[in-house]
Amino acid sequence: MFVKGKEAIRMYFYCEDCKKEYPLNTHSYKCDCGGMFRLHKDPHEAVVKHEISLGEFVTPLVPFQVGKLDFLLKMEHLLPTGSFKDRGACGMINALHDLGIKKIALDSSGNAGASMAAYAAAADMECTVYTPDDISQEKVKQIEAYGAKIVKVANGRMKACAAVKQNLGDAYYASHVYNPLFFEGIKSMAHELYDQLGHHVPDYIFMPVGNGTMLIGLFLGFMEIGRLPHFVAVQSSKCAPLYEAYHEVPASPKRTTIAEAIRITKPKRLKEMVKAIRDSGGDVITVPDKDILKAQKYLSHRGIYVEMTSAAALAGAVQFFENGKPDNYKVVIPLTGNGLKR
Repeated sequence: MFVKGKEAIRMYFYCEDCKKEYPLNTHSYKCDCGGMFRLHKDPHEAVVKHEISLGEFVTPLVPFQVGKLDFLLKMEHLLPTGSFKDRGACGMINALHDLGIKKIALDSSGNAGASMAAYAAAADMECTVYTPDDISQEKVKQIEAYGAKIVKVANGRMKACAAVKQNLGDAYYASHVYNPLFFEGIKSMAHELYDQLGHHVPDYIFMPVGNGTMLIGLFLGFMEIGRLPHFVAVQSSKCAPLYEAYHEVPASPKRTTIAEAIRITKPKRLKEMVKAIRDSGGDVITVPDKDILKAQKYLSHRGIYVEMTSAAALAGAVQFFENGKPDNYKVVIPLTGNGLKR
């Protein structure tokens, strides 16, 4: 939690474009000029604790072989609600609890909704989650089990985002995309990896990317460490707005993909995502749904059951290194969500 006192006072949101400042408890989700928020805090004085906890732990880093290719799987799907989003939810809910926030609302395709609902329940906060009406029933049941209210919205993820903004009332918009407090929690994965690798940074990290919360959080975390791995963002060939922006190719019609959590047609932090990839010397690649399904089955038949979105990263890594990879390369693949969610 962000501790009360002078440390908390030193923290605020600011616009990445015009630099205007906003308090952490603002009900604005972006600047009046349209710019996205960043978080200002004194890295030497701001203290993060975990008074609201569901038993988070350092997720294992497991060696994994695909043919002659060796990878390291970061087992994020083992976190309390079955998703890496628990990192961001834990950080944000602790901060909001410290600020006295009692009622939150957010939009989600499922995993962030479940994470935020769980940590909100632990903090005795009222929570409403707006979701597309076609998300998996497993995710719906999980969110409702934590006592959160679900509002289903037709016509996709972007409509759910618009709906929550129009119906906030007196609730705090606890967005995992707009709110920088969420990224503060995700950063912890970078520091964990650095420790697990003996104070070394991995050569590559392959990750599925939709709204980019993992990508941006890892970028910020490794910037604190002082060295970036090569980030490779993996998207479905059916829905690849980051690929199109990064490679400067014409946009194509977006279609439904089996990788539900990265079915994001218009990511709000696209500019930051492109910068993170470029600064790291990484890349953005796409994989067909048939390869995602194949990767999910490959993992499952070796005892690791993850959702399709997680499998996209493995499919991407295998495709990227189809002609082999140097033996000394440390290649990390975070498994983002549990297969029981689908």
